[in-house]
Amino acid sequence: MFAVIYRWRLQPGKEEQFVAGWHRVTAAIHTRCGSYGSRLHQADDGIWVAYARWPDAETREQCAAADPEGVAMMRDAIAERFPETRLRIVDDMLAEPEPEPGAEPEPNAVSQPVGGS
Repeated sequence: MFAVIYRWRLQPGKEEQFVAGWHRVTAAIHTRCGSYGSRLHQADDGIWVAYARWPDAETREQCAAADPEGVAMMRDAIAERFPETRLRIVDDMLAEPEPEPGAEPEPNAVSQPVGGS
């Protein structure tokens, strides 16, 4: 498997726009390009980080912009883009907790799993 880490500094006040664009783009590339999904994080230093998994580097390279409007939403919100980090997954011990019975889903959670990261 193959993974990529993306990092950005956002323009103040455009965080919700970025998250909405990221959500659209991630859903589209999962559906149309065969990605295993992605997670978006905000670091304590204010940098936004996304981790995306793919079957392999070739599958990612063949994926064109699956949602141009979502990409535009993201671009408009980005103040600074950092170089991506490409990763070859060597081992995977990430375990997802089971949701508590009756618990509310996390904000922007996709109703069906997209392959986890």
